Amino acid sequence: MARRFSYWVFRATRALVKFFYPVPTLVGESNIPEGACVIVGNHAQMNGPIVAELYVPGDRFIWCNAEMMHLKEVPAYSYKDFWSEKPKSVRWFYKILSYMIAPLSVCIFNNAHCIGVYRDLRIRKTFSQTISRLKEDARIVIFPEIDPPVNNILYSFQERFIDLGKMYGRQTGKNLSFVPMYVASDLKMLVFGKPIVYDTAADPKEERERICKELIDSISELAYDLPPHRVVPYRNMSKRLYPTNERPNQIHK
Repeated sequence: MARRFSYWVFRATRALVKFFYPVPTLVGESNIPEGACVIVGNHAQMNGPIVAELYVPGDRFIWCNAEMMHLKEVPAYSYKDFWSEKPKSVRWFYKILSYMIAPLSVCIFNNAHCIGVYRDLRIRKTFSQTISRLKEDARIVIFPEIDPPVNNILYSFQERFIDLGKMYGRQTGKNLSFVPMYVASDLKMLVFGKPIVYDTAADPKEERERICKELIDSISELAYDLPPHRVVPYRNMSKRLYPTNERPNQIHK
């Protein structure tokens, strides 16, 4: 009974978000290969996960922080990740809010198209579930940004998700494609770039570095080629601090 109630709360929440959230224009959708692939995008705060759940085409599953799926872990994680940089005068409010959102967070992330990402030995479960989905020809969506920023578009990438290419290749004998995606919330656009194929014959460490660099470069180029707009950064900050998508050598000092 509780699971059914949780599911219908999720469905109602999803429908409400979809009603109010603007439908993005999909650009470069033909760059997404048929069958299994990994789509890698800028987080754009909550915009990335929302558009992935609602509008990324096909059968897809989104990597999410597993802390958001466990009631006792939501408050500490959500406060640190979302609101710890708020002014000291209002942090008390966000600490309370982090506890208030916990039940809804657990409801949403356990019913959405999510795969929990753990930061301990349970990471094996994350990779196992992901490979299983890829074998079913599903698309995996990952937002790998971490501090510090690398340019005015993206923050640095965690690299270990690239090992999915090695694991998928070993188990299927196929090459896995990583598709760059730029979430342009300000323009209400979702832009996909040319896929980058994992080379199973290459050194895994070199592939991590190569593919991460190519993804960062490609997503940045997708952003630079769009009309002028504000970039929603990975970190939660005041909108007046949002960067623009001007190329660094074109930014006026």
